[in-house]
Amino acid sequence: MILSLMAILAAATAQADARAAPTPVPAPTAPPAPRPRTGPLRLNDISVVGTHNSYKLAMPEQTMKLVRAVSPAIAESLDYAHRPLAEQLDAGARQIELDVNYDPKGGHYARGSKDPALLRPGFKVLHVPGIDNSSSCVLLTECLTILKRWSDAHPQHVPIMLMFNAKDEQLAARGGINALPFDDAAWDALDAEIRSVLPAGKLIVPDQVQGKYPTLRDAVRAGNWPTLARSRGKFLFTLDETPDKVAAYRGARKSLEGRIFFISTDEDSPAAAYLTINDPIADGPRIARDVAAGYLVRTRADADTREARVNDTKRREAALASGAQYVSTDYLWPDARFAGGYTVRLPGGVVARCSPVRERTGCAGEDVERKR
Repeated sequence: MILSLMAILAAATAQADARAAPTPVPAPTAPPAPRPRTGPLRLNDISVVGTHNSYKLAMPEQTMKLVRAVSPAIAESLDYAHRPLAEQLDAGARQIELDVNYDPKGGHYARGSKDPALLRPGFKVLHVPGIDNSSSCVLLTECLTILKRWSDAHPQHVPIMLMFNAKDEQLAARGGINALPFDDAAWDALDAEIRSVLPAGKLIVPDQVQGKYPTLRDAVRAGNWPTLARSRGKFLFTLDETPDKVAAYRGARKSLEGRIFFISTDEDSPAAAYLTINDPIADGPRIARDVAAGYLVRTRADADTREARVNDTKRREAALASGAQYVSTDYLWPDARFAGGYTVRLPGGVVARCSPVRERTGCAGEDVERKR
């Protein structure tokens, strides 16, 4: 059991690392200096804080004991949890991450669990199926309903980015549950399930950004993101996945015509609009360059509980200074078990600010969410 569990967790970590690895590109020697701009704020002009694996609850103590017995390091990396989604939004999170598992008939991930939600058809929001099933909203429709309800009650919020990982690990031989593959039917079902909860008026999709431009990349580099005023109260979706999976989601499309998700890809792709660049220290210049060019970027202020345990703020400060529009953390609140009180919030406690790389005249220090 212990060896099987460790193999499962190691495989899950390896896939996460594959998603996180950015496409190597030459970096400038220094990030571009902020250029004061005029005109209305646009979606990509702002910066917010969000959470990583936002649905995740603490693993059962018995499972954690098994992990610690073999690898204290892996146990430490998994020893975090988040408060309910609405509570995170109340505290200022404007980026949420969900892991989705395809389950069109229901029950595929129910082995060993008494949760009736796992028997229902539809995508499941789980970290490591069969092992780390503790989720604040097991059904994707449940998660989206919570988010929509909060959004409807706060219609002036800045746009919230929902970043998805599409889980497809094959783990039955090592004691887990094989995830169903993300084939064409799964990708179409994912878009359809999102639309079943969120109406078109709540969504910012690639077609809206592309407009009349030949490709999505052309539109983004021309500054065609919607204005902040038109983006309030809405959601945009990004797919943080391996090149093979984002290519499968894109299919034969020139960009992302008809799709809901923006995909994490390289800067030269016709579908380029969003990039996951998780290391703000090593890749700070790249982040700044891409943000200045018009792309959306998500980076991480901490990972695997390392920074929080010793109150190491170097990565957090690099992330906040990078210009990335979305800075993700496991510590919207400090963990009382760790000395130092490590946490991640924007300077001054604001919910949203102007990106330090895309600074606009008269915007410094303001809470953009509250500005009309």
